[in-house]
Amino acid sequence: MSITLIIIIITVAVSLLAMNNEALMDKFIFHPYSVARDPQQWYRAVTCGFIHADFMHLAFNMFSFYMFGDYVEQFFGMIFGPTGRFFYLLLYVSSLVVCIVPTYHDHKKQYNYHSLGASGAVSAIVFAGIFLQPTMQIGFFFIPPIIPGFVFGPIYLALTVYLSKKGGGSINHSAHLWGSLYGVVFLLIASRFAGNYDALGTFVEQIKMYFGK
Repeated sequence: MSITLIIIIITVAVSLLAMNNEALMDKFIFHPYSVARDPQQWYRAVTCGFIHADFMHLAFNMFSFYMFGDYVEQFFGMIFGPTGRFFYLLLYVSSLVVCIVPTYHDHKKQYNYHSLGASGAVSAIVFAGIFLQPTMQIGFFFIPPIIPGFVFGPIYLALTVYLSKKGGGSINHSAHLWGSLYGVVFLLIASRFAGNYDALGTFVEQIKMYFGK
């Protein structure tokens, strides 16, 4: 069974339990105010990625993760060999923590602020996939999959930055932004030093081929 499928099964199971168990939801959700006063509660940076606000939130994240996860996991197997599954799992889990750190710093004094969901980690996987295959065709909400990944990526990041600065709403756009960037950085560093794979060079060459150069 793939790591992707295992993560999806665990996330769906825990999310459904938390939706019907307020105590579990309160224990797993990321609450910067509590974390700032009790460092032992940093475990919430990971557990918050396995709970979701509602079924639609869960379905959207897991569908996006499934669409890119299997591809990235298989590619990691080609880059890193037998340790590919380890690096893939490391990317997912570490991205849960990395993407939530800016959220912590921005909201650690706000008692009523909470964050939950796997969006940051899913963004890391999606952008790692885009970087591995930048010419893949991707849709954007109501737009069918006709936009190449190297075009979709900057548009998504620009929109995320705008929404993050605008503020308001219940979506943690900051986690999306930092998760996306971290996914690319992790891929570049890990593939270069642990897999001897030139991810940046291959990325550039694929784009050149797309334009017939």
